[in-house]
Amino acid sequence: MTFRSGFACFVGRPNAGKSTLTNALVGQKVAITSDRPQTTRHTIRGIVHREDAQMVLVDTPGLHRPRTLLGERLNALVKDTLTEVDVIGFCLPADQKVGPGDRFIAEQLAQLATDGRGTPVVAVVTKSDLVPKGRLAEHLLAVSRLGEWADIVPVSAVGGYQVDTLSDVLVGHLPEGPPLYADGELTDEPEIVMVAELVREAALEGVHDELPHSLAVVVDEIVPRARLGDAPAMLDVRVNLYVERDSQKAIIIGKGGARLRDVGSQARRGIEALLGTKVYLDLHVKVAKDWQRDPKQLGRLGF
Repeated sequence: MTFRSGFACFVGRPNAGKSTLTNALVGQKVAITSDRPQTTRHTIRGIVHREDAQMVLVDTPGLHRPRTLLGERLNALVKDTLTEVDVIGFCLPADQKVGPGDRFIAEQLAQLATDGRGTPVVAVVTKSDLVPKGRLAEHLLAVSRLGEWADIVPVSAVGGYQVDTLSDVLVGHLPEGPPLYADGELTDEPEIVMVAELVREAALEGVHDELPHSLAVVVDEIVPRARLGDAPAMLDVRVNLYVERDSQKAIIIGKGGARLRDVGSQARRGIEALLGTKVYLDLHVKVAKDWQRDPKQLGRLGF
């Protein structure tokens, strides 16, 4: 049996379902999801283990026309990633018409092809369960007119519709080769990055549109707590949440600190599942004025 291994990358405008699809293919949560655009800030690798292949999924931030220095850096991150993978999945949600953002990305992908890289692109129509069959057929036609695609695959990551088919299609474009990671590894992201992403995901639940772009999360430290007698092992996790204005700080904290407590409770459950131990989560909200436009602050916050 031929074994294939390599890298696949999902691109698409913000909130196209890339992270949810990554988690569905891996079979476990490795990328944070949110109904807010621009949730993903880092390229997160999820590893799909199959009998015939190992596929490393690179989940990128949404490619968009940038309005800030942060936006420019996120776009540069996406374009760098596209030059290093074996196959690209271009995600286009079925519940939204093909728009200027999709055409912008299609142009970028066509430019890659003319540069001589020749990376195959699979058009992935996400959220296919959200529309009637007739509308899905119209959407698939619109997608086919958008560019030259190696394949077009409609999927529903939430319902599992055609997720295995997409896996087969992507693996078909990988080169023959040995596994790149040990069996059982699901991601190569450091735990500290995953912890920050879980806090950020919890903080983005049900907030106003302005906040996702303005929120950065940095883990200050993860240290074992000194044990007293038969007390169970516990980690102290200290995390700073940075926003750009005092009004945003008030949104995160909520009335009497109620919202921040909810954020802490939700994030702590995910962090304890990730780290496999009890956690005391200490959250602090700070204002870093206009950090998205400040090169020094962007550097300090990990961008």
